[in-house]
Amino acid sequence: MLRYLSFICITVIILLASSCKKDILHWQQVQKLNSNATCQLNRIRFVGNNTCIAAGGVKFDQSVVLRSTDGGYTWAASSYPAAPKGMYGMAVSPNGNIFLCGVDGDVLHSSDMGESWQFNRVNDWLYYVGIAFPSKDTGILVNTILQRQCTITRIDSAFNIIDEQTYLFGLNDIYMVSPTTGYVIGYGTVMKTTNTGATWSFQDVENDNFMAMDIHGDEIWMCGYNGGVYHTTDGGSHWGRLRNGNDITLPRYNVLSILFKDELNGWAVCDDGKMIHSDDGGNHWEEYNRFTTNALRSIALCPNGDLLVAGDNGSLYRVTP
Repeated sequence: MLRYLSFICITVIILLASSCKKDILHWQQVQKLNSNATCQLNRIRFVGNNTCIAAGGVKFDQSVVLRSTDGGYTWAASSYPAAPKGMYGMAVSPNGNIFLCGVDGDVLHSSDMGESWQFNRVNDWLYYVGIAFPSKDTGILVNTILQRQCTITRIDSAFNIIDEQTYLFGLNDIYMVSPTTGYVIGYGTVMKTTNTGATWSFQDVENDNFMAMDIHGDEIWMCGYNGGVYHTTDGGSHWGRLRNGNDITLPRYNVLSILFKDELNGWAVCDDGKMIHSDDGGNHWEEYNRFTTNALRSIALCPNGDLLVAGDNGSLYRVTP
């Protein structure tokens, strides 16, 4: 009997290992870019046809803002005032102003496509990880405290606090898709507003630490740190889980950001340097050959179809799928 049980256990282990085995995809080209930075890069985003901003820093000691004006090929440090804390959130307002937020309520903002920056502080001194400016008069920031508590703070154009709402879970980011409509995502929670953040309603989606969204009108893809991928085609009225990050028969991915080029082709980046790809709208994912072990925290689509990825230790890569 013992021998029989041992045979069954070994067979199950072999089957699970076989089911987890995936063919490795190969990049056409991987180029390591010179960021001249050694700290964590948390956000990368195109703010114009060829202008891209990357931002990050050291949590309590240093901020860094990088700028490219040639489509992401070469990078230089932007000119910004002393803001000695890391930058974690990035947003672009409807009138083209760029905002970065970070520790102790620090905010950098630029009105010239990131060439120069001004410094302000939200005077609650919170650790802000996400920011949005859905209109020129109203900004919304989200904070987290050890994933156990969060604050959603609304500010005016002078960075004065309008109001604050506190919840007993952490938040990771905010996305506003119009002056009135947007989403906040975090630990087991997604909430939506239709009145510029005055009130928020819970969405019917759970069971992951939601890290990032990629929004195309009413169609949204969302990733969780446990490797889950979620999808809606009606602005969040109904959510479907495309990938179950808790399924032990699937490879384990700790996903930090997600991007879809079209309705079929998407990529996600992970905290151990892995990148994964789906060519069927997010239902199935395959892993690319890994070119770094640094955490990759943000991903952007270049005008020519290449991908820019940014992460720890100043990691900045341009990859051709």
